[in-house]
This record gives sequence, C-alpha cells and structure tokens, in this order.
Amino acid sequence: MGYPGPKRGRRIGAETTVGHSIVKKRLLLTCLGLVLICLCATSGLIVNLIATAAGDDLSNHAASVNENLPGDVSVEQPGNPGEIDWSQAWTLSQSNSNVIVAVIDTGIDPDHEELAGRVIDEVNLNDSPVVDDLNGHGTHIAGIIAADADNGMGIAGVAPGSMLLNVKATDDRGRCDAKAIANGIVWAVDKGASIVNISLRLDEPSSELEEAVAYAWSKGALIVAAAGNDGGSTPQYPAYYPECIAVTATKEDGSRAPLASYGDWVDIAALGYQVYSTLPDNEYGYKTGTSQATAHVSGLAALLYSMAIDIDGNGWVNDEVRAAIETSCLQAVGSGMGNGLVRPVEAVAALQYESSMFQQDVHLEESNEYFLSVQIDGYAD
Repeated sequence: MGYPGPKRGRRIGAETTVGHSIVKKRLLLTCLGLVLICLCATSGLIVNLIATAAGDDLSNHAASVNENLPGDVSVEQPGNPGEIDWSQAWTLSQSNSNVIVAVIDTGIDPDHEELAGRVIDEVNLNDSPVVDDLNGHGTHIAGIIAADADNGMGIAGVAPGSMLLNVKATDDRGRCDAKAIANGIVWAVDKGASIVNISLRLDEPSSELEEAVAYAWSKGALIVAAAGNDGGSTPQYPAYYPECIAVTATKEDGSRAPLASYGDWVDIAALGYQVYSTLPDNEYGYKTGTSQATAHVSGLAALLYSMAIDIDGNGWVNDEVRAAIETSCLQAVGSGMGNGLVRPVEAVAALQYESSMFQQDVHLEESNEYFLSVQIDGYAD
C-alpha cells in the first residue's frame, strides 16, 4: 500500500509517496475547489461546530478552560482563514453509518442526547471502574466528530452519520500510558474502525505504540493524532509517527492557538480554539487545544471515507483520504504547521475529482479492450 515513508522531520508533505497521483494534480484540484466553493449552496444547513479540547491539568491531554453552556449554537459563515464552514462540504459529501471512528480517550457518554445510538462498541483499558466518561474530554471529542445533526438541539458533528467506538485508554484524570493506547488502536482496528482519533499525547516514543500505529495503517485505517499543547516543537507521540496525521490547533484568524505544539513533524492545522461541543450528562461547553483540532480532522476523514475510491489498487483508501486532506490545505501564516490549514470543501473536491478521473480512465480502458477484442475477432475470421 502507499506507505508514508521517511520524510523531513517526519512530516508527510506534498512530495511523498502518499497519494502521489493526487499530488500531481494539486494545482488543478485547487482551482476546482475554488470553483466549487462558489457553486455550493449553503442555505438550510446547520453550521454549529466551533469546539476543541483543553482539559484541567490532564497529563496526556492538551487542556484548557471548560465553560458549560447549554443550548443550541449559532455559527456564522467563516470570515477568517482558521474558521471552518462545514455546510459547503456537506453539500458535496455525507457521512454514513458504514464509517466507524474510534475515539481513544477518557471514554464517551453514550447516553448524551447528541450521541445516543452512535456508540456501537466500547472497551475499558485502564483501572477506572467504568467505561463511561467521568472526565468530559472524550465526550467533547466525540461530539465534534459525530453529534446528531437532526435532533433540533445542541450542535451538529462534522460527520453526524458516522458511528463511534468508545476506547477508554485513560484513567478518570486523563492519564494513560503507551501500552493502553497501543492496545486501544489494535482493538479498534480489529473492530472495523476506519479512523482512529487520538487526542492524547506522550512525551516519549514507544516501540509497542509505533507497531500498533503501523498495524492500523496496514489494515487501511487512518490515525489522526494531536500534536500536543506544550507550546514547543518537541515531537509528541503517537503524532510523530509517519503513519499518523499530526494535527496542531489554530484560532479563527488562522494563527496558532495558545500553547499548541508545532514543528516540521506536524502535518496540518485545524480550528482548536474555544470549540463548543458535548459534555457528559447532556451538558455542553467550550474547550481549547490540539485535541479538538484533531477531532475536526477525524470528522473530515469520515466524510471522505464515505466517498473514497481505491485508486492505486492496494485494497484500502486511507492513502487516498490522507492525500486529499493534506494536499488541499491553505498555507498557514507562521512555521511549524505542516501543509497548513485544513479546508473541507477543497479536500472533498480533490477526492471527487481524482475519483472521477479514475473512473473515466477505467471506462476508457474497458472501451479500448472491447474495441481491441472486436478487431482481433475480425482478423481471426
């Protein structure tokens, strides 16, 4: 399969082996994306996702202030580079229940009004007495990814049609180790996860964790991992591993969010400042951090998985989805944010264009084969 391979720092850029056929058409795809932005209808869709994670002194999380605000959220059309307008992407692609997103975190509240029926399986990999979320971080992440868009309350997730796996890898204070995350990755992939969201980070590398990440990629899963919130450029794990999409966080103006990690090992950036999402017991609140930025990217990946085609014939679509996300970014102001700011509409357009070109090539090849067979039969007679 299209293996990420070594690269500068560890960041996968536009010139790597991942989705090379898509990269060659980058300029054309960018133009197409801009045209589609102008054509997409945006009326009648809920756009109320502006959330991210930050916890209260969580050893493995990027943490911040938690303000519980019940009720619906009204989000205006984006006017700044860092803002994300999902409504236009939703006109081009809809997530579906065949796409499973694993959330490796503090747990998920499956009874939340926005997440009811979304969690299809769960596992507890720590010493907490329950698999539910007693912390709030994991439920916040889950809401950003898959909150119900049609219940007339709260928020809409980026990929509201997708299903979730609740992988509780931390204790109830948000602390975990490499073994728990690695076991969670393998469990999730074996349960059918297409996307694995890891809004956790470790300071030190782990061979067990690295092997789990490589296993997930080899099975067609895409791992999206938080770059961390230490405010520096020191690599964090598992985000540093080449098979992961390492995500840092931005504010609405496109600048890097406070304390968000950066560096040439970071792949992309997404909104991660004052993000509004779900909390346990049918509550809502704001959080800030690379955790929330990561959830936005996982949601986008879920949208893309629902429409992706295996173009290179390796049996999986994680490389096509990753290439569409990374090659459609908007260059960020400032260094250390990889390919730049994630752009959902352009990512969807990139994948649609590449898929349409592939289908045209297949049809042309089939037509040529038929024409050749007719010619051969004619001469044989």
